[in-house]
Amino acid sequence: MISNEKIKRINFLSKKSKNEGLTREEKKEQELLRKEYIENAKKSLRNQLDNIEIVD
Repeated sequence: MISNEKIKRINFLSKKSKNEGLTREEKKEQELLRKEYIENAKKSLRNQLDNIEIVD
């Protein structure tokens, strides 16, 4: 699970990007954080799908 601090940082970088732009380092950080967030979401979805039990 991704930490609240990382989610806050993702949101901060997104807002900063829209308002004033990001430095090269911030763009790299944003990209890495987004990848981590997406991978975490995929794992969570896979876990949910693996635990579905179909009852007929």
